[in-house]
Amino acid sequence: MEFIKPGTHINFVKASRYAYAISGTFILISILSLILHGGPKWGVDFTGGLLVQIKFNQPTPIQKIRNGLVGADMQDSVIQAFGAAGGNEFLIRSEKTDLKLEGLSERVKLSLQKTYPPGSFEVRRVETVGPKVGRDLRDSALYAIFFALLLMMIYISGRFEFKWLPSLAVAGCSLLAVYLTTLLGAPLTYMVIITFLATMGVCFIFRLKYALGAIIALIHDVMVTVGVFSLLNLDITLGIVAALLTIVGYSVNDTIIVFDRIRENLRKFRRQPLPDTINASVNETLSRTILTSGTVMLVVVILFFLGGPVIRDFALAMIVGVVTGTWSSIYVASPILLIWPPEGPVNRPARTEVNIRNRRAARRR
Repeated sequence: MEFIKPGTHINFVKASRYAYAISGTFILISILSLILHGGPKWGVDFTGGLLVQIKFNQPTPIQKIRNGLVGADMQDSVIQAFGAAGGNEFLIRSEKTDLKLEGLSERVKLSLQKTYPPGSFEVRRVETVGPKVGRDLRDSALYAIFFALLLMMIYISGRFEFKWLPSLAVAGCSLLAVYLTTLLGAPLTYMVIITFLATMGVCFIFRLKYALGAIIALIHDVMVTVGVFSLLNLDITLGIVAALLTIVGYSVNDTIIVFDRIRENLRKFRRQPLPDTINASVNETLSRTILTSGTVMLVVVILFFLGGPVIRDFALAMIVGVVTGTWSSIYVASPILLIWPPEGPVNRPARTEVNIRNRRAARRR
């Protein structure tokens, strides 16, 4: 099945400058939002604390719920509506980790019964995470995303450019940056940023253009997704980290398809200008990209609307990731190849009859 007819010629390279401006704007907004919010809004999984989910039969003000939690020593908790509008569900978050989980659901229930009649509400979920466990989970999540991107870069360098030694050298530089920043006691977030900048710099020096294009596209996808969650003031939980890792895998798969076709066409049309080769390759894979993205999007949209509040944030992250992953494969990763001039005879201007006649005339003169 093909949605795009063969022979379609959309000039994606020409539009890439506008696409970079759009992507840069989204990333800038994401960074500003993260700065204003003091970083991502980590969930209880990562910060430690207590989480209680309660459903009421009738609409109720938050202040009334807060008054009802005095007996359970949770009146200082953060209370927010949860789920669909009119669902009368609330999430209660407390940073207190000294509360005993055993019997907590019953204590909350008894405390609320002083304000609400029995049977008018239901305690659906009670979770607690210690602060050290939460911090360890957060560090592990950041390391997982970082090393996933790093291994993707090594694979793409070896797979498309057969530069295994330079790619391993880049990996060694990245690990050295991790070691030095950790030795200096830099926060994990700064360590990840510094290491990524060092990695991209070494990729540029070694001319690992495919790896650099892929890693910039992956950083773009993760940044935009995290930025959307920051703008919507949504929690980053373990489920969202799983979604981010899924987005990394999906995005690099789409990018590899485009890169593979570019590499094939570079061998097939050695004297064709590089921008024309990139445009032809993206157009040839466009039908497959639309089919893949469309079917994935269909599933995650259904999950978002019908999966319930527990899975909704995961589905939202996947929706944003699929859109940005498709966008970055076409408009971010591929045009990166134009940074370097072509090596050797590849992609020199075609020897048309007009060029040949002009050269012969110049020789006679």
